Amino acid sequence: MDAMKKITEGMIKENRPQFEVGDTVRVSVRIKEGDKERIQAFEGTVIAKKHGGVAETFTVRRTSYGVGVERVFPINSPFVEKVEVVRRGKVRRAKLFYLRGRTGKAAKVKARI
Repeated sequence: MDAMKKITEGMIKENRPQFEVGDTVRVSVRIKEGDKERIQAFEGTVIAKKHGGVAETFTVRRTSYGVGVERVFPINSPFVEKVEVVRRGKVRRAKLFYLRGRTGKAAKVKARI
């Protein structure tokens, strides 16, 4: 059991980003195209956080050209360079899946002051 604990502790990032569900974040993702690498930003609202420890993930949703796009990012992935909090959101739910059915201003999350 101790060996398993040491392995999982080595996989968890030390400087984990601090954000909550409802926050608008900009995720910088490392993308490999052939032999080249580049960093691409994905900005949207965090609608869910799942699991914990090594397998922790978060889901980010944004609307691109009128189409809702969601991506699930593992927090401890080496491809996730950094997560910047653009705006703090004030929500009363752990999961914001109801935003999927909303468009325009109804899909906005109030700002936390």
